[in-house]
Amino acid sequence: MQNIEQELRQFVVDNFLFGQPNGHLSSSDSFLDKGIIDSTGVLELVVFLEETYRIKIQDRELVPDNLDSINNLVRFLERKLQHTS
Repeated sequence: MQNIEQELRQFVVDNFLFGQPNGHLSSSDSFLDKGIIDSTGVLELVVFLEETYRIKIQDRELVPDNLDSINNLVRFLERKLQHTS
């Protein structure tokens, strides 16, 4: 899952931090609290996840517990990918 974490971090840096690595972004930092991702950004993130990992994210899964930090994303993807294999 280390590779997934790296891919997710790179996507966030490239798309929301405009390619500027933020050394202060820890894996547990809230995207919303830090002002990194807004509601439109969540939609971009969902499209990226669905296309990259070939999963379908349900409306009920669009919650901060799944999508609001690198750690939350990794755990969410682990669960989703287990159910699709």
